[in-house]
Amino acid sequence: MKTNVLSLKSFALIALLALSACVSDDIADVGDLEDVTGPTPFYNFSEITFAEFDCEDNELSANYQFNFQAGSNLAVNGTQYLWSITDMDNNNVDIQLINKNLPILQLQIEAELADVIAIQEDIEELEFKIPCEDDPARVAVMEAQIADLEIALAAAENALSDTTLQNVADLEAQILALDDATLQDQELIIEFPGPGIYNVGLTVTDNLDKSDYAERLITVNQAVPTIPVPEIEEASFEDNSLFDGTGDGRDSWRVPSNAAWSPSGGGTTVIQINTDTSPGVGADLPDGVQAAKFPASGDRVAYQEIDVTPGAEYVITYFSAFNLGADGQMKVSILSPNTSSFAEAQLEENIIASRIDTNAGRVVNVFKQHSITFEAGENESVIIFANNSGDEARLDAFNIVVRQ
Repeated sequence: MKTNVLSLKSFALIALLALSACVSDDIADVGDLEDVTGPTPFYNFSEITFAEFDCEDNELSANYQFNFQAGSNLAVNGTQYLWSITDMDNNNVDIQLINKNLPILQLQIEAELADVIAIQEDIEELEFKIPCEDDPARVAVMEAQIADLEIALAAAENALSDTTLQNVADLEAQILALDDATLQDQELIIEFPGPGIYNVGLTVTDNLDKSDYAERLITVNQAVPTIPVPEIEEASFEDNSLFDGTGDGRDSWRVPSNAAWSPSGGGTTVIQINTDTSPGVGADLPDGVQAAKFPASGDRVAYQEIDVTPGAEYVITYFSAFNLGADGQMKVSILSPNTSSFAEAQLEENIIASRIDTNAGRVVNVFKQHSITFEAGENESVIIFANNSGDEARLDAFNIVVRQ
């Protein structure tokens, strides 16, 4: 038995020595046998396209840019990279290459000049809106706002410290010193000439001169204008909240005709205003110090027509509260723009979307948020319409967003 055990130990030792003799000290953990493993290339990409449009949604400019980052399998690291870009007919494409560090440095400059850039962007936004505005009063207000912003911009520029100015100068120098991007970069930004489908290929070569190629089809979509968010005027029923600093919180919510839109067939339909005289004490309003008040008689209504983009989908949110004096409800509807009376507002053919909330289970004067989702369809405008019945009710803090 002992002889057999010793023989086994001797065999194991000889095998271990033989294996050790095959290990090279030049390449750790790799034997004298040729390493035939080659690279497996792959790449990731993300779109960073940006575009500008005029009031009529005509494209003024567009940069169809994508960020590409190359890689290979973990077993073999690629040491050389080569990109190729062709169209669907395998023709070369006239592209622009951008150093991946350029947008990073530009963002750092924007961070240093955050206050200045914020004012510049406000000015640019107003300058963009003015040619699109038909109301001379609104144009005058925007021009006055630009004048005030230009004064603020000069003050912000004068307030920049020497340290900030030096930091910006250093970053600008780094931008000028950036190497030109090449098709041999592991990561780069490629700007395509326009929308289309492109073959983007990647060849990865390792340090043993082994290489492989991978290719993907990249679809560059036509840039589309951002859908503007509609404006709900006096959305929280606050005084002096109109574009020109005026308004009593109700002006934007008046019906075109009391006679046509009165639930009772006559009399005023103008909403009342409920004011929080002690903000911060008790049940606060959702926004500001005023809310729309609808008496229990149900003879008051809120009406506002807003612009929308055909084909877009929107979500309107708002808050309601009840007095709990009797059973009651609040109805908020989105109506087609051709609705011309209270009676027509009850017809399903004119109701794009609606929501009815009752006061069952509610807490007196405590606001609760609701939402309505609707599609604009072919409409360029819609009507927000609200009326109550049975119990005194309040509405506050309307908001609208584009549903992506």
